[in-house]
Amino acid sequence: MAAEKKIEEYLRDVVKASGGRAYKFTSPGNDGVPDRLVLLPGGKAVFVELKSPGKKPTVLQELQISRIRQLGFDVRVIDSKEGAEALLKEMVSK
Repeated sequence: MAAEKKIEEYLRDVVKASGGRAYKFTSPGNDGVPDRLVLLPGGKAVFVELKSPGKKPTVLQELQISRIRQLGFDVRVIDSKEGAEALLKEMVSK
């Protein structure tokens, strides 16, 4: 779990350095929702589920990710600092 926390902190910090926000996302009564809602200038938004390296989302998390994606929103699962950097690079270049 410590590795997941470090990746989450890193994501938050690189998003902030890019002028964005990485809000901790909670939804009472809706367990399994993604950990963060990343917002960048220009109206760019993505939900992010953070995991320790090599770990996969739980069945409940996969269900919530699927529901959000069915509504047309982007949801990413990130399990490394490199994954956080790649997401940010992709979002900034759009």
